[in-house]
Amino acid sequence: RPDEEAVIDQGRTSNVVNIHYEKEELEGHRTLYVGVRMPLVRQSHRHHRPHSQKHRKRDREKDPAPTEQGYHYTPSQRVQFILGTEEDEQHVPHDLFTELDEICMKEGEDAEWKETARWLKFEEDVEDGGERWSKPYVATLSLHSLFELRSCIINGTVLLDVCATSIEEIADMILGQQEQSTEFDDRMRAKVREVLLKKHHHQNEKKRNNLLPIVRSFADVSKRQSDLHLLDKPAQTLTPHPSPTTTEAKNGMNHHETNAMDLSKAELHFMKKIPTGAEASNVLVGELDFLHQPIVAFVRLTPAVLLSGMTEVPIPTRFLFVLLGPGGKAHQYHEIGRSMANEVFHDVAYKAKNRADLVAGIDEFLDQVTVLPPGEWDPSIRIEPPKNVPSQEKRKMPGALDESASHSKPEKHSGPELERTGRLFGGLVLDVKRKAPWFWSDFRDGLSLQCLASFLFLYCACMSPIITFGVLLGEVTDGHICAMESLLGVSMTGVVYSLFAGQPLIILGSTGHILVFEKILYKFCKEYSLSYLSLRACIGLWTAFFCIVLVATDASSLVCYITRFTEEAFASLICMIFIYEALEKLSHLRETYPVHMHSKLDFLTIYYCKCEAPAQPSNETLRFWESNKINVSGIAWENLMVTECQYLHGEFQGPACGHNGPYAPNVLFWCCILFFSTFVLSSLLKKFKTSRYFPTRVRSTVSDFAVFLTIVIMVLIDFMIGIPSPKLHVPHMFKPTRDDRGWLINPIGPNPWWTVLAALIPALLCTILIFMDQQITAVIVNRKEHRLKKGCGYHLDLLMVAVMLGVCSVMGLPWFVAATVLSITHVNSLKVESECSAPGEQPKFLGIREQRVTGLMSFVLMGCSVFLTSVLKFIPMPVLYGVFLYMGVSSLRGIQFFDRLKLFWMPAKHQPDFIYLRHVPLRKVHLFTLIQLICLVLLWAIKVSHAAIVFPMMVLALVFVRKVMDFCFSKRELSFLDDLMPESKKKKLDDAKNEAKEEELKLRKTGDMDIPKQSMDRADPSEINISDEMSKTTVW
Repeated sequence: RPDEEAVIDQGRTSNVVNIHYEKEELEGHRTLYVGVRMPLVRQSHRHHRPHSQKHRKRDREKDPAPTEQGYHYTPSQRVQFILGTEEDEQHVPHDLFTELDEICMKEGEDAEWKETARWLKFEEDVEDGGERWSKPYVATLSLHSLFELRSCIINGTVLLDVCATSIEEIADMILGQQEQSTEFDDRMRAKVREVLLKKHHHQNEKKRNNLLPIVRSFADVSKRQSDLHLLDKPAQTLTPHPSPTTTEAKNGMNHHETNAMDLSKAELHFMKKIPTGAEASNVLVGELDFLHQPIVAFVRLTPAVLLSGMTEVPIPTRFLFVLLGPGGKAHQYHEIGRSMANEVFHDVAYKAKNRADLVAGIDEFLDQVTVLPPGEWDPSIRIEPPKNVPSQEKRKMPGALDESASHSKPEKHSGPELERTGRLFGGLVLDVKRKAPWFWSDFRDGLSLQCLASFLFLYCACMSPIITFGVLLGEVTDGHICAMESLLGVSMTGVVYSLFAGQPLIILGSTGHILVFEKILYKFCKEYSLSYLSLRACIGLWTAFFCIVLVATDASSLVCYITRFTEEAFASLICMIFIYEALEKLSHLRETYPVHMHSKLDFLTIYYCKCEAPAQPSNETLRFWESNKINVSGIAWENLMVTECQYLHGEFQGPACGHNGPYAPNVLFWCCILFFSTFVLSSLLKKFKTSRYFPTRVRSTVSDFAVFLTIVIMVLIDFMIGIPSPKLHVPHMFKPTRDDRGWLINPIGPNPWWTVLAALIPALLCTILIFMDQQITAVIVNRKEHRLKKGCGYHLDLLMVAVMLGVCSVMGLPWFVAATVLSITHVNSLKVESECSAPGEQPKFLGIREQRVTGLMSFVLMGCSVFLTSVLKFIPMPVLYGVFLYMGVSSLRGIQFFDRLKLFWMPAKHQPDFIYLRHVPLRKVHLFTLIQLICLVLLWAIKVSHAAIVFPMMVLALVFVRKVMDFCFSKRELSFLDDLMPESKKKKLDDAKNEAKEEELKLRKTGDMDIPKQSMDRADPSEINISDEMSKTTVW
């Protein structure tokens, strides 16, 4: 009967919050919402208006202490309700800069307010000498001072939404609220007012700063929030009882003069660390000998006002806390002032409607506080700021989950980019629609110094493997495809891909199994007398066609089955191959530059090495002499140089001769020095960003250009030392390597017609090679940890690779696909961190600078390298090998597999606090890592064997291995160790039905709950309301 009884909501919230209702609250109400967080105090929003003396006592009675209101919210629930209310623009929380000033009384000198501490994120104190700021540290607060602060808020003056434009007006309002007594008469009031108006001396005033305009702080903050208010509403800025010494004309005349003074004294370096739109909270504490009782006031200004000379930096003041008391308690007042800096309390102070809300904020802080036993910790020790500060959102919002709870329902591994559309080319169309709005911004975002550093590093990192790949390809194809073709091919493919691909952060390069495929194909053509380039063109065109078919059928949606397990195994293997090949290339230099290991110093004068005709020439040597019409008897072998002797297949004889030539003193060891110096210097310069030397901008620039600076330094050192180390060789003429081929290849040529159809079989294998290489790298680059904002385009990426693969096949150029390590390194070089970070706070990772400029310019410059041989010939090859080693090692950072691998040799008490170690048994973690390690070893064995061409098939097999692991691990364990794989449609429906049943069962249980009849009893005796407990003691 709705007309007679109140409607009571028996929803899920009724068993969460203990809310009690009196009988009279239910009577006479048609509808009552139970479980909705409604305030039990007035929420009227009006500006403060000072009252006369006869009304002050009545006002205090109307604003009772929070303990007298009879509400039974816990402080945490009350704070969450306060912060959950929607307010106007003036009550939206801002970043807050807190400054603590103490009154300084010196004999023979005028008293002044002296800045002693400040908070932006962590506390900084002025050291005893007064010459410098302390290092930022985590503030350790006295529990006694927190209780004292609570008592101050309850018993002191609280002025909310005060409209004032100067410290004089604020002082008059504070003193106007103090009750008249024999101990606090008009003469005492005048003295306190004089103290409040004393000059403020800040730490930065000892430094003479340049008169530079602080555009951001002054224009965006003070002018917008203070000047506009003064100009638009001049009548509302005046207090009804202005001070005799403060008039409207005086405020208006001195306003811009004081602003100019603030601008000249502001510390520009510290100003950069303050977020845009931040406001100030000024805490004024001190002892006065003439006071007999403390004066406490908490003031919230609406709007925030720039009080000249009050704050160290020219930002508007929102809050003012004043604590002045009798002498002898300076340290106590200082500790109470330090207790005013807390993130959640600041947010509560913005939205508080009365004194009770402020006390609730303090009580909530006391609820969350951790106490250190005095006998186990020295409070004088300053705690270093942590690298990662936990989020306080779970304290502010009732529905916010902590880090562990957030894994209860894992996020989907795949996003909308990998959903099957069911339409022909449906995924491609969506990719184009997703990326088209960002196309022009991809070029604007590339106009930065960081992108210049990334572009130079990327060019140097790509040149050597591309040329090396071309040389190796020339060896296995008898010069049909060599370094010149490799440079042209990667330049063309890279430019087109960077311009039109869905994910331009991916860098295209050569892969080892493509080299194996080319070797097998050339050997097959040679045995059956087929044209290698023509048959290769047919295979390439079929492969491009199959890739386009995969794009049309949304086959890239299968990438959602590639989880972290497969990603990390693939990425770890490629990184290890980079490291192995870098060391292997260095060791191969010993063959070209042999070292005399057991030489005797006394015999150095008689050591020699000379060239002689071979005593027993091989058949190959004889054929070489015959084909080149070389007259062996007419050659003066002893006068030949090393290269001439090697060309004519001569032999080296003498005690100073190695296997392939004379011993080369110093070269191999110098190459080792260049190799390891490049790796170490690159690593050190990259870490220079977090060092303590030089300003932030210098450190950031050096870190961005780390690899390029290392290459330049090593080239200069090598040039000055003069030891003939091997150098980078770049083709200097733009023409095909062999004269019997051109830039266009006939797909049939001299081959029989059936080779066009026979090319289907190897084309299928190539399609799998291209698809797996491209999409696994794309998944790694598009990880959610990279916080990419512009989306990705798996279908569009594969289409670009397919089109350029067909073009390269017709032109007789190598095939290029996504290079994993180069792409990871490219992404790492474009990481963006917050420029505005508080002192002591670690810069926050904001994401990746997504753009097309770095890849585009790198590939354009590679194509122009033919014309840069005069410069590139000075780059030592060991330096580039060192860059390979750096890329391999740096790409391993952040791979969870290696973090778990180190746990095998680490005692439990020394293991890091990883999230998966909290929720997954250690034996299960080791089992998961062991399976991943076995798969990695098998992949390595296949990669280095003759069966390397089936390597992508084995990577695909990892997906099935991961699927089997669902029977060994629970879904919750896999959510912490890996990504959850997509489930079948039937299983999703079953899970949805089970969840619906659980929800219905919970609602039935909570629907039978009765409302307690007595409001003073708690439903849960173990639940402690700190506000209730504080009211039961008379200590505070």
